[in-house]
This record gives sequence, structure tokens and C-alpha cells, in this order.
Amino acid sequence: MSEVVIQITDLQKTYDNGFEAVKGITLNIPRGIVYGFLGPNGAGKTTSLKMMVGLLKPSNGQVTINGHIPEQHSQEIKKLIGLIPQDLVLWEDLTVYENLHFVASMYRIPKNVANEKIDTLIKEIKLEEKRNSLAKHLSGGLKRRLNIIMGLVHDPQIVVCDEPTPGLDAQSRGLVWDFIMNLTRKQGKTVILTTHFMEEADRLSDIISIIDNGKVLITDTGENLKNSIGEGDLVEIHLNNSAFLNSSLDLIKTMDGVEDVFIHNDTLQVRCLNAPSKLAVIFNKLESQEGLEVRDLKIRKTTLEDVFLNLTGRDLRE
Repeated sequence: MSEVVIQITDLQKTYDNGFEAVKGITLNIPRGIVYGFLGPNGAGKTTSLKMMVGLLKPSNGQVTINGHIPEQHSQEIKKLIGLIPQDLVLWEDLTVYENLHFVASMYRIPKNVANEKIDTLIKEIKLEEKRNSLAKHLSGGLKRRLNIIMGLVHDPQIVVCDEPTPGLDAQSRGLVWDFIMNLTRKQGKTVILTTHFMEEADRLSDIISIIDNGKVLITDTGENLKNSIGEGDLVEIHLNNSAFLNSSLDLIKTMDGVEDVFIHNDTLQVRCLNAPSKLAVIFNKLESQEGLEVRDLKIRKTTLEDVFLNLTGRDLRE
């Protein structure tokens, strides 16, 4: 079992207006892994993260990081943690190189040490050609990559990535994913990842906690989570008219071997055992309704998004 680097015990946060944002979270985060936090808007993720890294004082409970309590050892925690925020934090009139050196100066890193670290980070995130470009002249994707390495100049043991890839194209996202994985696989750092991009969480995370209404609903590996919501594959069915969705759901849910059936994104979603052998029966049942046509039908494996929606519901959150 890996050494625990962050220990969270009965963490709670109640604001002055009586709102309970976090309602007693207990977690142990091992060293050297990517730990994913998922949850709908308003679930308590951001509040929990702020308490974990010492930016917000808990109402109750305790966090220890490498044996340090954040509010009692703020300087030690500052050195241990690197924060990569969702919102870009750059000095627009400084170059890429100057931005990184400015951060290094905040941590009082000797210039020769900073030079070596900055050169390595620029190379790893593929910003060599832009090292002398002003931040304000960078594209959105390049700014995002600079923002990521600015949280790593002081070589932290723990890296908090809050939505690290919004707005990136597929190539840039892949580069950032590889970069984040290398932080743990090659450097032994611990990464805490929050994201709304389910493929990102599934691809990067060794362990995932899903949080909602201020509580952790489940914690496990991605594979175990996907196996937790029922056997069988998922059949996605697109109909010619969404008016048939509810009646079609009633028809299909009585079939033998159907584990679950629900409506999502104007499609009928059927989870069933031995799905290929049931397609003809499903097709015939649906088209027994006058005026209904099946426009598209496909089988896919369970995804982390399926798990997430199954646990947190499908209603929109503000």
C-alpha cells in the first residue's frame, strides 16, 4: 500500500448563512498517483480542495499533508503544493521565460537552480520556440500550457490541477495529459485532478472520488466504477421523434435481461446482457409503435460519464 500523503478526516464546512458546503469527508490520498475529484457544479469540490491546501479553514475535521496541518504550517505547505488554477494567472507583459522566473523569485529559488528547472519545464511542455514571446501574444492553448508549468517551478511534491485543459484542441490536450501522467509515473509527484471532462478523468486518474451535496458518494478505480453500475453493454437508440421516448422506455424495461433503461440527451439508453442478441427484438418492439422509426442504434461500453450520471442524477445544476 502506498504511503498516504494527504489524510482528510471528517472534513466539514458550514458558512455563516448556515449553508453546509462539505458534510464530513474522510479520505486518504496515496503518494505518487493521480487522484481524480468529480462532481456536479455546487457539489463541494472547490470548497474541499481549498480546505485541503490551506486556503480555507474547515468548520470541523482535519487535513494533514505530509504530517503538517495546513493552518499551523503554512510555509511548509506552500513549498509542498503547486496549484494549477482553472483561470489563467499570467503577467501579460512578461515573456514566457520572465513569467517563470518571476514565480521562482517568489519562492526565493536560487537563479542557477531556477534556470535549470525552467529550461526543463519549457522543453517538456513544448514551449521552446515561445520562451521569449510576451504572454499576451500567445494563443489560448499556449497560455494554458504556460499556466500549467508556472505551478511547478518550485518543484512541489503535490500538484493540484483544477480543470487543466478547457479550450484545448485534441493535440494540445494529449500533450497536457502526457505531461500530467509523467508527473506521477516519472517524478513520483501526487496529482489531485478536478475536471468535468470524463474521458480526461478516466484516462489520467488512478483513483477517483465522486462527490455530490458535500459528501463523497464513492471512491474506486475507474474500471471498478464502470463495473459497479450493472452488467452488460449500453445500447444507444436514436428515434425519429422524441415524443416516442417515454412510451419506448415503458416497452423496453419489461424485456428479459434488461438491467436498466433511461432517457439521456434525447436518446433511449438500454443496458442489457448479451446486447447483440437482443437488438432485433428491441428494434421490432420499438417499431411496433405506429409512426416510430429507429434512426440509429449502437452498442458501447459503460463509460465514467454513465457512472457519474447514475450517481448524481441527470438534472442540470446551476
